[in-house]
Amino acid sequence: MPRDTPEPGGSEPLDTATTDAVVPAEKATPTGESRLALVRRARKMYRELSELYPDAHAELNFTTPLELLVATILSAQCTDKRVNQVTPALFARYPDAEAYASARREDLEEMIRSTGFFRAKANSLLGLGQALCERHGGEVPGNLADLVKLPGVGRKTANVLLGNAFDVPGITVDTHFGRLVRRFGWTDEQDPVKVEHAIGELFPPKDWTMLSHRVVWHGRRVCHARRPACGACVLAHWCPSFGEGPTDEATATKLLRMRSFA
Repeated sequence: MPRDTPEPGGSEPLDTATTDAVVPAEKATPTGESRLALVRRARKMYRELSELYPDAHAELNFTTPLELLVATILSAQCTDKRVNQVTPALFARYPDAEAYASARREDLEEMIRSTGFFRAKANSLLGLGQALCERHGGEVPGNLADLVKLPGVGRKTANVLLGNAFDVPGITVDTHFGRLVRRFGWTDEQDPVKVEHAIGELFPPKDWTMLSHRVVWHGRRVCHARRPACGACVLAHWCPSFGEGPTDEATATKLLRMRSFA
């Protein structure tokens, strides 16, 4: 069980060791606590997640920016585990943008069929290869503005790529991240872009990429959509949604999935 700690908004000083950001101006918060109390609580929760998941990382296997981009496109409505089963053969057959641009649709669709929505994903990969060759010399661009103009690449996918392939800070708002930050009371926004901006105000850019990984890892392993393991969660003291799942430690522990999803 988590150790005792001051209640949110108490006398605990702001942890300046973990951030150099300026605390945002006062405005309404989802839980009714002060803005300063929210920042303190959010950063305390993140420190706990950092201790619990020190090695958190993207669970899609890749070696190049293009491989990560392709894998992320395939991961839509599909598990990382399934994508990782498909991509070794896919990457071997299509090693660069030109290969995707000139791929035979039927062959590409068959290779990615098991990831679901394979026709739409094949469209994205064919278009991606063509766009990279025509606009970027076959290379994946390392900036948000160019990435979101590519077929099949939205803001979430772009932030995954920037943070993990180019070391450019970004917050990735997937279903796990959105669910958890609302449960945590960090924001009540539903739109992914608004969620991204709201959470970005609570943490300095240097934390954004790892924050995304650690929140997602917690969502996959502990804070499940239907039955979160509240009684075995290290964030229990600071979470306004404590009690949505079993609060008994023994019962909650059985719900944990502390394993790799790669």
